[in-house]
Amino acid sequence: AQAISAQALGARGEHHAASMATYSVELRVQIRGGEEGVVKIEVHPEWSPVGAAHFKELVEMGFYNQARFHRVLQGFIAQVGIAADPELYNKYGTNRIKDDPVKQQNVRGMVTFAKRGEPDSRSCQFFFNTVDNTRLDADGFAPFAKVVSGMEFIDMLQVTEGVDQQALKEEGNKYLDKFFPGKVSEILEAKVV
Repeated sequence: AQAISAQALGARGEHHAASMATYSVELRVQIRGGEEGVVKIEVHPEWSPVGAAHFKELVEMGFYNQARFHRVLQGFIAQVGIAADPELYNKYGTNRIKDDPVKQQNVRGMVTFAKRGEPDSRSCQFFFNTVDNTRLDADGFAPFAKVVSGMEFIDMLQVTEGVDQQALKEEGNKYLDKFFPGKVSEILEAKVV
């Protein structure tokens, strides 16, 4: 897949992405059963202009609603971002974006797009740093946001390992319901506030 630059994001453009104002996103999270919390993150386009523009676009289209935290590793990260609906994932989740230079450290509470070990491989998955992970900085993981409230809910997410990401991409939440029933925390709703 070819990486999408901010210019290719349409009206956002590189100049617009770099000049976007800081904005907030509220995530209503189901931790387990009926236990919920609200996590508010502050997105800083000056840290990661391409990432910030792409994240806003995905949030506004509802891409992250019902997305589940498929990789929660104690003492490391909580990762989410594969759409609940495989059709939505196939349409938008494979669009890669250009890398941004790392301007902030991956410390506790910072939010960063996941990427493969190759340039320009960010797409839709992102993670919360649950501890200081500054070793990720040298690998090009550029934080685009920070948690401003609700980090305690990220700390409470169910530990989730062993999810077959390819199956999740192909089957959506049906895969998790079958193999991890009630064992995966979820973003119920993500919205720009």
